Amino acid sequence: MIDKQVNRLVLLVLELNKKIIYNLTGDKMAQKDYYIVKKNVDKIINRNQTNFLDPLLLKKVISKLKGYDYQIYYPYKESEKVILYTDELPNIKLLEIITYDKLSHREIMGSLFGMNLDSETFGDIIIENGHYYIMIIDSLYNLITNDLKMIGNHSIKLKEVPLQTIENYRHKYEKIEMIVSSLRIDTIVSKIAGTSRDSVKKLFKEGLIVLNYEKVNKTNHLLREGDTFSIRKYGKYKYMGIIKNTKKGGYIIGLDKYIDE
Repeated sequence: MIDKQVNRLVLLVLELNKKIIYNLTGDKMAQKDYYIVKKNVDKIINRNQTNFLDPLLLKKVISKLKGYDYQIYYPYKESEKVILYTDELPNIKLLEIITYDKLSHREIMGSLFGMNLDSETFGDIIIENGHYYIMIIDSLYNLITNDLKMIGNHSIKLKEVPLQTIENYRHKYEKIEMIVSSLRIDTIVSKIAGTSRDSVKKLFKEGLIVLNYEKVNKTNHLLREGDTFSIRKYGKYKYMGIIKNTKKGGYIIGLDKYIDE
């Protein structure tokens, strides 16, 4: 009897510790998010340029800039990450990664994060016709060119090239159609991953599902046309909407899967 009570007490303590850690982690992330937004807002107020802003961060920064003048710089037409500026065009560098090996988007991003760089310090990673490019803010040029010698297990060299090199770049997609019973994100993720919705819950809990550049916990979120989501190890997708309804009450939907060339 005493052993059972001890076990229950241990379980309660463990559960309480989990909640405390979760709350502390959430608070730290909220503080970091606040700092990044404020830092970029202050740059515009002081007539400077921001760092690279993904669509979510862009929305947050712009919401704090009512009454201020600024312009949006797109390194290329379909840029996902952009820069806000006031007077002069942003000062950024385009680096080509020179290698004899085939690289993936995930390997390149992982190596940049491995240098403890924040995602706002570099722009979109571009892979086109066997060429690999990264955009960086000018202040990081020396650090990256001196220290980045490997991408994953591949030896690389970096060469600065003109920004015009990528001005006509367009994202490439694989067109996908699938039948689903619901527009819930867990239903669609389950279909892509080829597993049950119960199994997919683990992906959400571990933060492996990102929706519109933000980790999503709600498995019942209904996708809307234009939503972008990524699934760790399964790729990045854009939801293109309902193509038609099925006779059994389901949907045939369209997805664009981002592909590395």
